Amino acid sequence: MGDRRRALGSVGEDTAAAWYEAAGYELLDRNWRCRGGEIDLVVARPGVVVFCEVKTRRGDAFGLPAEAVTRDKQLRIRRLAIRWLTERGARAPTIRFDVASVRKEPGRAPDIEVLEGVF
Repeated sequence: MGDRRRALGSVGEDTAAAWYEAAGYELLDRNWRCRGGEIDLVVARPGVVVFCEVKTRRGDAFGLPAEAVTRDKQLRIRRLAIRWLTERGARAPTIRFDVASVRKEPGRAPDIEVLEGVF
């Protein structure tokens, strides 16, 4: 079951990364990890750095993918973003937190909705 989940997560992250690149963003980091957790995607375009949490589901039986980003998860991602920025000495006039909600039903292409600046 772990391999299937990991594969589904990779499909979601690939889909989200492609969405951002098509929208003119540069992929800075993917699956950045430290002791405090992981950031799925870090992307940027002039003036903005975006930290994106990607949630992927096979369907809506357990709710929409974005609903899995709880308040605790949001706070953890904010702390991780500060650490990421600090480690790189990066600065941006705007920092944004997005959620990419990906649905990948069997036999169908992934469907993505990117919720910008949701927390």
